[in-house]
Parts: sequence; C-alpha cells; structure tokens
Amino acid sequence: MMRYFAESRWYTILGVTAFYAVTTYWLLYAADEHDLIADVDFVYWLAVTASTVGYGDLSPTTSAGKLIVAFYVIPLGLSIFAMVIGRVAAWVSLQWKKGLLGMNSLHLDKHILVIGWNEQRTMLLLDLIIRERDAMPERPDIVLCVKADIANPLPGVIEFVKVDSFNKDEDMDRACVSNARTILIDNPQDDVTMTTSLYCSKRNPDAHLVAYFDDESLVGLLQDHCPRVECTPSVAVEMLAKAAFDPGSSMLHHDLLSVEEGQAQFSVKIPESSPAISVAKLFTNLKRKHDAIFIGYAPNSQVKEMVVNPSLDVTLHAGDTLFYIAERRINAINWSSLNAD
Repeated sequence: MMRYFAESRWYTILGVTAFYAVTTYWLLYAADEHDLIADVDFVYWLAVTASTVGYGDLSPTTSAGKLIVAFYVIPLGLSIFAMVIGRVAAWVSLQWKKGLLGMNSLHLDKHILVIGWNEQRTMLLLDLIIRERDAMPERPDIVLCVKADIANPLPGVIEFVKVDSFNKDEDMDRACVSNARTILIDNPQDDVTMTTSLYCSKRNPDAHLVAYFDDESLVGLLQDHCPRVECTPSVAVEMLAKAAFDPGSSMLHHDLLSVEEGQAQFSVKIPESSPAISVAKLFTNLKRKHDAIFIGYAPNSQVKEMVVNPSLDVTLHAGDTLFYIAERRINAINWSSLNAD
C-alpha cells in the first residue's frame, strides 16, 4: 500500500483530495452539520481531522454527523494523508538519489570543472583542489564530471554529474561547461582527453583549460589548435633523472606542489592599478613583508613566455602574473609596499 502511495502522481492525489472534500461537504450538509461546513471553518476542520491533529474546537453534534466522521472522514482522510507523506518522501529520496548518481542538472557559474575519472589519482586531485579552494576568499564550487559508472565520491563536498559523452551539448550543459572558470581534463585515454579539450575550448574559450597527457607528443598537436590550453605531460621520468644527480629533488618538487604541509608554489596577477615594480624590490619586499620567495613571472599572464629567476633589473608591470613560494596563499597584497625602497 505504501508503495502505491509513493508512486501516485500528484494529479491523482489532487483529484482524490478534491473528491474527498466535496463528498464530505455534502454528507455533512445532509446530516445538518452546518457549523462544520461554514466557509473557512470547513477547510480548517477537515485539515486537522484528516491529519489526525484534531484540536477538538469543532466536532460533529448530530448522530449522523458522528457516524460520517467515524466511518468516512477519518479513515479516508488518513489514507490521503499517508498518500501525501509517501509521495513527498519518494520525491525527496529521488532528488537525493539523482544528486548522488549525477543525474541532476546543475546551475553554477565560475566553478571548477574536473572532467574524467582515474580512481585514486582523481581522488588525490580532488583533495588537492579542495585544499587550494579552501585557501581562496571566493571558494568556487567544484564539479566532477565522469562517464564511469560511479556515485559521487564526495557527497556534500563537491557537485557530481554523470554523462554519456564529454562532447555532447545536452550532457555537458548539465555540468555548466560554458560557465566554468577553470576546466581540468584528466582521462585514462589520451584520445578522449584530446577530443574533450577541443570541445571544451570551443564551448568555453574564456575558461582556464588544463589537460593532462601521458603521451607528450599530443601536447603540441592540441596547442596547434587550442594555443590557450595549458597541457601538463607526465614528468615522472624527468623527476627520476633529476633525483639521481641531485638527491632530494623529488621531495622538493613534491613539497612545492602540495599545499598539505610545508612550502608551496602559488601565483597572483598584478592588478591594473599597481605601478611597475622592479624584480629587486619585489624580491626583497615580498620576503620581508610576507616571508615569500619570488621565483618568476609570466609577462602579460602569458604562461608560455614564463621567465624563471629573472635578473634583478627586470621590471614587472600590471597584468603580469608572478609566481612565489610561501607557506600559504597570500590573499591580500599591498602592492605599493612591494615597490618601496
């Protein structure tokens, strides 16, 4: 019976409720229960009676009225009340299940969209992104979009969307791909990463798009078509070779990339209102005022033109992105103080 109530349509419930109210009204009218059917009093009395609240301020006075209430109004009212509760419970359960399985359509803006599922690697990626996000003042939403048959791995922490294809508008619109501020693409297959990158670059050309490839030869091919995409090939071999000749290099790089503990690498864009700053002043004042180390910059935020360890006489201008090492992200920088002697 409860299953039937839970599966009842709303129009069925409304129809049964209307029939119940009309028949109750006329039965009480025939029983001369005029006080119970007086305008608003009837609606009030029927609601509290059907829901078993029964305040007792209104009740039938005739024998016929009492029989009608005992054998018709209360039993049928309880059934309708159970039907409504069952339907509401089923709807709430369905919405929760749809969210957990990634079946809902999201309505987000300026969020971080992670596309692809690599099991433990994706979980580590999400953990690092969450830690980075928590250090930011605006705290953007994080969305995981997958094709794998999984449920939301972090319910209540991230949003989750399951799709059939990473290049179908109907699917990707559910993840608000065109509104994302940052899109990270990491799939087990490089060809899927390639096609997804091309699609996302077309749908959202203003987003910061980052793609990971196991095969470094695909990086140049993608950047020929989408020069703004930031590609991150695997550097495991390079790290292995570096650690062989400079012991501790792997630990150093791991510490700079992880925000979990120790020092990490961050970046910040110089605002348009900031005056030009020499590297000499920037290096000294950044260390003195924020205990941070300046390591390089990207002219006009063009990361492909990155300059690491520039000369002290180089000047940085508004719009450049500077990179630094610090214990945590610096959210409030007094730029005029960094230009002081």
